[in-house]
Amino acid sequence: MNNKLKALFSFLMITALVFGFINIYLPVKHYSFERLHIFLFNLCTGGSILLYYTQGQVKVSRIVRLFFLGSLIYAFSAFFLLYPVTLLVSVVLFILVEKVRIEKFSLFPIQFFQKKISVSDKFHQASLLCLSLGIFMASLVVLNNEYFKWVTMKYLTLNTFFLGFSFPLSLITLSLVFSMLKKIEGSGRKMIMELCFWTITLGVIIFFIFILFEKFIPQIFVTTILFLAVVTVFYLYSTFADKMQQKLFLTSGIGFLIITAISGILYIFLQMSDDYNPEKIKWLLQMHVFASLYGWNLCGLSVICRFDDFPIKLHSPTVICTHWFTVIVLAPLGVFYGWFALAAIAGYAFITLTLFFSSNRGKIAVNGEGI
Repeated sequence: MNNKLKALFSFLMITALVFGFINIYLPVKHYSFERLHIFLFNLCTGGSILLYYTQGQVKVSRIVRLFFLGSLIYAFSAFFLLYPVTLLVSVVLFILVEKVRIEKFSLFPIQFFQKKISVSDKFHQASLLCLSLGIFMASLVVLNNEYFKWVTMKYLTLNTFFLGFSFPLSLITLSLVFSMLKKIEGSGRKMIMELCFWTITLGVIIFFIFILFEKFIPQIFVTTILFLAVVTVFYLYSTFADKMQQKLFLTSGIGFLIITAISGILYIFLQMSDDYNPEKIKWLLQMHVFASLYGWNLCGLSVICRFDDFPIKLHSPTVICTHWFTVIVLAPLGVFYGWFALAAIAGYAFITLTLFFSSNRGKIAVNGEGI
């Protein structure tokens, strides 16, 4: 990936975080900056990187350029409540994603059921499929909520469905994780890997359905299973993946994913309590969102963008510790205190720019890490 492309994506990621705080300190009636916060990271940046990575071309293709432009139009039209434009662009984005998916895999995802297909490829196709289905489902919600009113549900909101655009990024990161485990796919552990694939992909969808119907006990059951699946992935990856610099960042990313699972379970329990007050546990929800979006997903996207450059010249433990402190401490506090928001933005900018632009000419240490 060339420097211009890395500069564009890193700028959008940092801008996305800025929009995550704007609504808190500069509220604008009728407009939700949270949408730009979600779209600029998940759809515009993440979606474009996903298509670029899938095509595997050095030069950015016309399809990726069209998707990127269309995603920006989608983001700002949804922000300004110009839903006819959003719906029209949704059709284009859906077609572009499906075109890339079908060219890479097939029209029907039969690979999901084939034992000879690697788990990494299954996660990869699931990522593309979830992106196109996410665009389609969000369009249905727009039609329902803004025009036809077919169904009325508390959590059937646009912002809830827009959050679903982070799931494709999670799946493509898992694809990257399992690509480093191909050497054990020929062993009896392949069944465990397959079980992780089905548990995670179906589990998140089922969990989302339970959210819509406000079924708290089933939510706890599903999130517990997802937590166990993520812990299993962590064990497999930390034990069997080759020791390299990428592994440090992806292991850190899985750590963020475990935090999101734990915080998600805790949040559901608190929702069920008699004295439940959303404002009192707002910090927990914010930590959950930041850990998922700017922790786990950033680790995956940055490794994808720099994969061929590793080892890169940086002190990995320092960057990882700064990343954790920014995401788990500074960003959630920034929701309540303005100075922490500025510190979180500065810390996140440092992490993002370091991961995207550190030189790949460093010496290689004995443990495979760039110095």
